[in-house]
Amino acid sequence: MPKKPGGNKLGPETGVGTGTRTRTDNGAETRSETGTRTRTEITELDALKALAQPRRQQILQHLTLHGPATSAILARALDLNTGATSYHLRELARFGFVADAVPPEPDVRRARWWRAVPGDRRFPPPSRRTPELRLVMAELNRHAYAADLALFEQLQRESEEAPDGGSPDEWADGHAYSRGELRLTLPELRAFFEEYIALMNRYKRPGAETPPGARTVHTRLLAFPGPGTPTTTETDDAS
Repeated sequence: MPKKPGGNKLGPETGVGTGTRTRTDNGAETRSETGTRTRTEITELDALKALAQPRRQQILQHLTLHGPATSAILARALDLNTGATSYHLRELARFGFVADAVPPEPDVRRARWWRAVPGDRRFPPPSRRTPELRLVMAELNRHAYAADLALFEQLQRESEEAPDGGSPDEWADGHAYSRGELRLTLPELRAFFEEYIALMNRYKRPGAETPPGARTVHTRLLAFPGPGTPTTTETDDAS
């Protein structure tokens, strides 16, 4: 159910989690006439429950990382049976998170191919969440954060494993990580968030325009306010 933009963002584009989650997508993007992604806020409880299911998060992540797939391909990749993946795909399609995809080549078996649907999808902010919605969001975030950490550790470990005892892949230096603190007002934090989304969109491009040697780069932004304390002055900081 589209609402006024605000709150948290979900990218796939599964974007799952509080704050921002954006990904490089392999499918076509839905954009407004100005070329920017159309924003929607996910307020329907059943839609959020569909996303909170761990297997569906895995399916969305696989489609986002590897492109369109059939239920059989997903079943093999995720160690599920095709009946389970077909059911999860139908549930995701019911809320517009996945859609039919064109097979990469003529498929003699006429299998159904699926793709992740990208978009600027956002969650309602905590101040507008019902108690039941808070429970669903907590479950969704718990699985999403765990999956993000596992993926980061896996890809970092694989990039550092030198084949045949040689030098690590040059992309081993591509694991950028930053920690920091800012003193911001709430409006400034919201502006910071939107500038981050704009930066992400600036670097997004269709697969046909991707230069040789490019790889999918996973990005995550986690920004949160510290404990409520009075604003200190520069003199206070230096003491």
